[in-house]
Amino acid sequence: EPGGFDFRRMAFFDRLGAVGYTRTPVLLLEEAEATALPIDRLRRYLTAGMLQHMDGQAGAFAAGAMTGDRSAITEDTVQALRDSSLAHLLAISGMNMAFLTAFVFALFRYGLALVPYIALRVNTKKVAAVVALGVAAFYLVLSGANVATERAFIMIAVFLGAVLLDRRALTLRSVAVAGVLLLLTKPESLMEPGFQMSFAATIALIVGFAALDGSIYRQKLPRWLMPVFTLVLSSVIGGFATAPYAAAHFNRFTDYGLLANVLTVPVMGAVIMPAGAVAALLAPLGLAWLPLWFMEQGARWILFVAHWIAGLEGAVTAIPEPGPWVLPLLTLGAIWVILWRERVRWLGLLPMVVAFGLWTQAERPLLLVSGDGKLLGLAVSEGRALSVARGGGFAAESWLENDGDLADQALAAAREGFSGPKGERRFQIGDLKGVALTGKGALDKLAPACASGGLVVIAEVVEDAPDGCRLIDLATLRATGPLAVWAEAEGLRIVTTKGVERLWSGPARAYALPKLGPVTEALASGQ
Repeated sequence: EPGGFDFRRMAFFDRLGAVGYTRTPVLLLEEAEATALPIDRLRRYLTAGMLQHMDGQAGAFAAGAMTGDRSAITEDTVQALRDSSLAHLLAISGMNMAFLTAFVFALFRYGLALVPYIALRVNTKKVAAVVALGVAAFYLVLSGANVATERAFIMIAVFLGAVLLDRRALTLRSVAVAGVLLLLTKPESLMEPGFQMSFAATIALIVGFAALDGSIYRQKLPRWLMPVFTLVLSSVIGGFATAPYAAAHFNRFTDYGLLANVLTVPVMGAVIMPAGAVAALLAPLGLAWLPLWFMEQGARWILFVAHWIAGLEGAVTAIPEPGPWVLPLLTLGAIWVILWRERVRWLGLLPMVVAFGLWTQAERPLLLVSGDGKLLGLAVSEGRALSVARGGGFAAESWLENDGDLADQALAAAREGFSGPKGERRFQIGDLKGVALTGKGALDKLAPACASGGLVVIAEVVEDAPDGCRLIDLATLRATGPLAVWAEAEGLRIVTTKGVERLWSGPARAYALPKLGPVTEALASGQ
């Protein structure tokens, strides 16, 4: 839909020239070992080795988190992780890389400190930073170097670089440097949810722990309990910081996500990632099975929590798509609160309150038309009614998600809003009548449909339209992309997807859109 996710933009920045699919399973003619990249062979080798010692989905999850190979993970497991707000544990991003490098850094720093000859002659902290940076670089390459992992590596490289330069690592300046470096190399990532959520979480963690520095909890808690408490507190702070951005981009809020993260993130940081590092060290000795056993138990616990939380009633709440000003205002307010001091900092709460207020009043289009004209979505009292129960599944799912609607396509198609036989679906927006023509014989039905004086959407190219017909045909849709009809004070307005020419959109093509009725007529029925 207009303003929605743009596949061509993604393909442009990912350097993809074409995308296709097959209706039959892909057939493997021969193994590609001879021509495969060494890193791919290593990834497959490590994944196979881990799966030999870890059974079922627990092994698949652990292997996916360590090597980036998620081929053995079932859709049911992925959905449970999404519905419990734990999908980020599977993504090799900032948290996973931070856990791994932090463990390696601590292992080498304190391990070398136990050797007096080395500890008295070498700065073990800097040696540990160099080793941790090398491990992070290897992890980046092993996992496939996707955008999220690259972003995490840049941030960690900046932090470890600060250690090598005898500067404080976890500061807002370090985050700013990492952000600038990332935007210089990949400026398009600014609009991606991963970028926004990663930096929101990192900034919140730095500010949150700085505020707690020297507080009573550090004085009262036992030393052995501090790492666990830190992991739990990190889950809470990170969860609150990323929740608005996750809800805005994914149109869902996991009601028990905070509980799920509190129960699992400490296990990820204290068990799974360290066990993976230890397994790599012990593998040459044939002792990798021992840390992998601990890793499997941690993975089993995470999947147990994921399925339990996802199965709770009301585990997921649908969130409508926010307006264009919501996230900028929310971010502005948060930055104001973080950067300013004294009482003036609390003025930042004002734009945040305004942002949430605008979000609650977010409006959605009265009518949506897919790019091929075969699917229409009409806003009704129950939500959004769809013109067909099958076909155009991605568009249907996207529309319903952006509406904040948990219904599937079949349920939405059963709602009142469209009438008539398949291939000739009639609808009405206030006093404006319309019909959607699809399938065989659509062109034969065009003249009678145009005679009614309403809006006609046809999934065919019309060479010679009847005079005065308010028509949207396939040729028009190819030039405009999917359409949205909005209610405004001046009347009904049609918004196109290809309204602005971009590098990834191709040359603009001429088109003509019909004029629709005034808004008072469209809203007469309460829509």
